[in-house]
Amino acid sequence: MRLILASITFLLLLSSCGPNLKYFTEDMYDEHQWSDRELKRIQFYVSQDIVLYRGLSDSNSKIENGQIKVNSDRKVEEVVIKKGTPGVFVQAPKQDRFAISFGNGKGQFLMFGPNSKANGRFVLLAKNWDRRSGQISYGGQIYETSSESAYAALMVDVKRARRTKTDTKEAKGQRVRTR
Repeated sequence: MRLILASITFLLLLSSCGPNLKYFTEDMYDEHQWSDRELKRIQFYVSQDIVLYRGLSDSNSKIENGQIKVNSDRKVEEVVIKKGTPGVFVQAPKQDRFAISFGNGKGQFLMFGPNSKANGRFVLLAKNWDRRSGQISYGGQIYETSSESAYAALMVDVKRARRTKTDTKEAKGQRVRTR
């Protein structure tokens, strides 16, 4: 029994040392009013896997004996951003729109913004969403992503340090004046 209790205590201590990830929300952003400079110092994380893909086709045709013969090969380029991948703030092109980079290449960032349907969380933005997919600009190319990525959100490590500053003044009191 002591071994079990010691194991549980050890696991609780170990888990308390890790990051305390919370969704980055519009309320959090409005409350703190961070500047772009301050946002660049915040470590962001993605809440779930994001998979971007685009089809690349290499086709050629030739005419033989009155027939058109088409040879086509299809390649798919895929970018995977795993759950928990760290990212950094690049810029805010519009109010409440963040470009977050998860890679090192030029233009390799994704756009996030608040979504009222997701409790104000900053979620992945696309040029267009339909029922099955969305079009995302990444690294100067247009990629597709599944609709499951629509709720991939930004998370931040929040360590709440509650500090209360008390400014105490002592009243000196007043005496009744007698004539």
